[in-house]
Amino acid sequence: MPRIAAFPKAFMQALCKDGTMSVSEWIHLASALEIDGLEWYAEFLEMADETNWPRFRQEVEVTGRCIPMMCCSPDFTHPDATFRAHEIAKQKRWIDMTHALGGSYCRVLSGQRRPELSIDEGVSLAAGCIGSCLPYAEEKCVVLILENHYKDDFWSYPEFAQKMDVFCQLVDAIDHPYFGVNYDPSNAFLAGDDPLVLLRRISHRVVTMHASDRFLIEGTLDDLRREESDSVGYAKRLRHGEIGKGLNDYDAIFSELSRKGFDGWISIEDGVDGMEQLARSVAFLRKKVAEYWP
Repeated sequence: MPRIAAFPKAFMQALCKDGTMSVSEWIHLASALEIDGLEWYAEFLEMADETNWPRFRQEVEVTGRCIPMMCCSPDFTHPDATFRAHEIAKQKRWIDMTHALGGSYCRVLSGQRRPELSIDEGVSLAAGCIGSCLPYAEEKCVVLILENHYKDDFWSYPEFAQKMDVFCQLVDAIDHPYFGVNYDPSNAFLAGDDPLVLLRRISHRVVTMHASDRFLIEGTLDDLRREESDSVGYAKRLRHGEIGKGLNDYDAIFSELSRKGFDGWISIEDGVDGMEQLARSVAFLRKKVAEYWP
């Protein structure tokens, strides 16, 4: 049966930029939720000090939870080979971080959708960089998970492999036992794709999932397209919302995943309007998991 984790989506600025929340404070807040684990983010300010890694693992485990997944954002589509080599080195450090925290899954991405890149060039660069990291990941018993991503909080351009066909091309280019997919249904909507069509194409490769629901607070997806490359991070008109009340059909999603024998982690990206909202999302997912994995 899948297990449920939570990610501090509402507190990224506080944990990663201005330091107004400590990691220990997030662990304490999350301890009130009916979850099994905490998805981590590699760029929490306090993670720069490696002596904190075992301490945070212990703090989480004392609450009866674990840290199964690492969220990080390598940028493998840069045209400069020296830049890409630096990103590979960063990814290997994030694999070390995942291993030290007791985790089993570490995210990889393709990189930013730079205007000068062709699809074949971008896929080749991303697949080559991910392939360079996989032997090290296997050595550490960490599975690299490629997400159908929208845009990192601190990137200028959207994800290179945002569109379904490009994402599937990249997935198909990598065949390794320590590689899989982290499926995010909401991101498919933002790419202009049907999340269920995407899921049916890659469900046999899915090992983890992000549970979220998305809303546009104003305008259309076409307006979002125009805005997304003009700002760092998420476009202003885009919001995460309470799970089960947005665009996603979780009955259809879980039916497909259950049919494929999925039993991995489902991590919640929610709570932007407070911990009570996050708790409601947890309750929704627990009910659905019990229904589809009785």
